[in-house]
Amino acid sequence: MAFKETDPVLFMQTQITRLYRKRHSIGIREFNELDRKIDILGFIEIGYEQFHLTGEEGILDEIDDYCRLRLSQNR
Repeated sequence: MAFKETDPVLFMQTQITRLYRKRHSIGIREFNELDRKIDILGFIEIGYEQFHLTGEEGILDEIDDYCRLRLSQNR
């Protein structure tokens, strides 16, 4: 079996999910519920090109802004 490089978007989604959960002290279930409501993982996928040049804290700040905006729209 040949070596297969990890999908960089999936890798970023995994890392940022872990960091986001840690930042907000939430479990995987809470994160999954939030993702179902506002598609955080999709946001990371769409923003990957920009995000891969940004530090982790910057990405988390962008996601926090995105979440606030989307959650306020869903009310």
